[in-house]
Amino acid sequence: MQKTNFRFIFAHKTERMQPTERYFPAEWEQQSLIQLTWPHADTDWAYCLNEITNTFLDLSEAITRYERLLIAGPDTDSIRQQLQARLSPEAMLRVSFCQCPTDDTWARDHGALTLLSRDRRPEKSALLDFRFNGWGEKFPSRNDNAISRHIAKAGLFASPLESHDDFVLEGGSVESDGKGTIFTTSQCLLAPHRNQPLTAIEIEAELKKRLCAERVVWLHHGTLIGDDTDGHIDTIVRCAPDDALIYIKCTDTSDEQYDDFAALEKELHALRTSDGRPYRLIPLPMPKAMYEGDYRLPATYANFVVINGAVIVPTYGQPETDSLAARAIGSAFPQRDIICIDASTVVRQHGSLHCLTMQYY
Repeated sequence: MQKTNFRFIFAHKTERMQPTERYFPAEWEQQSLIQLTWPHADTDWAYCLNEITNTFLDLSEAITRYERLLIAGPDTDSIRQQLQARLSPEAMLRVSFCQCPTDDTWARDHGALTLLSRDRRPEKSALLDFRFNGWGEKFPSRNDNAISRHIAKAGLFASPLESHDDFVLEGGSVESDGKGTIFTTSQCLLAPHRNQPLTAIEIEAELKKRLCAERVVWLHHGTLIGDDTDGHIDTIVRCAPDDALIYIKCTDTSDEQYDDFAALEKELHALRTSDGRPYRLIPLPMPKAMYEGDYRLPATYANFVVINGAVIVPTYGQPETDSLAARAIGSAFPQRDIICIDASTVVRQHGSLHCLTMQYY
C-alpha cells in the first residue's frame, strides 16, 4: 500500500488539556470481563469450524481462570453445551451469554470501547458504540454493528452505552497507554470508506474529543501483508506498562516486508513520551511466512491479550519464534502469567487472538 507522507510524527503541539472526568484506559488496568463473539456455520469459519471452535474453547478456559467472560452468538444453548464439556462448574459461573445474530467473530472491532471514570464508578463510566462497517465496507457488518446494543438491552453491561454511530472506529485501530496518548496508523484511519472526507487533522480531533485523549501518535509504516483491516495498530505495536512499546521487528532482509518494518522501527525510535522521554522498545520476532493457498497470512505476535493476572500470547507452531515472543512479552508484564494459545487457525481468516476479544472494565 502506498504510504502518505506527513509532516508530523505525532500529535500537533497544543496546550496541555485539563484532566477530564473520563479517560481511555490501558488494557492492563483491572478488567471486569472479556467478550467473545462465537463462530458458527454461517460465518467465514464454516470450512474450519471445529478447529476455530477449539481455539475459542481454549480462550474461554484461559479467560475464566482470571475473570468473567461474556459470549455473544445466535445459538447460545449450543455454545453453553460446548463450554460445559470443557470448563469446570466453577468456571461456568463466570460466563454470561447474549443471544443475537452475528456476521463474524471479531469482537475487538465491533465491541464497544470503554471510557473509564477516574473514580472507577461504573455509572459515571461509558461504553462507546462506534460504527463498525466491515473494515471499510469490505465485509457484511450489519449484525455485528448491533451486537453491543443487544448486550446493553440484555443488561449485561455495567456502564451506559453511548451511540457514536456517526463515526467509524474499530477497537483494533487504536491503542491507549492509559495516560492520555492514543496510538494509531495512518494507513487504517485514512483508508477508504471509513470517515471520508475527514482529514487526518480532523480525525485526530475527533479521537481526542471522543476518547478524552491529550494526543494522538500516528504511525505510517508496518502494514502486514494479508491484513484486510488496512493496518490495525494491534497487529504491529502495543502499549505496555512503564512507557514500553512492544513491536514487530523483521530481521530477514529477504522478507518482502523488511523495508516497511525497518521504517516502522525508525519511527518508534524517534517517538517521545508526553514528558519528552524515549519509549522503552521491546521487539518481537516476526513469524516465518504462513500461507493459505497462495496468499500470505498476517501472522503476528503483537496480537496478544492482556487479562487480569495473565497475558495470552498467540503462537503459530514455530517453537523458536513462539518461545522468543512469549519471553519478550513476559518481560513487559513480569507480574502476570504467560499463557500461550495456538492461533494458527485464527490467522487463516487474517486475524489473531486480540482481534477476537474485547475487554470491559
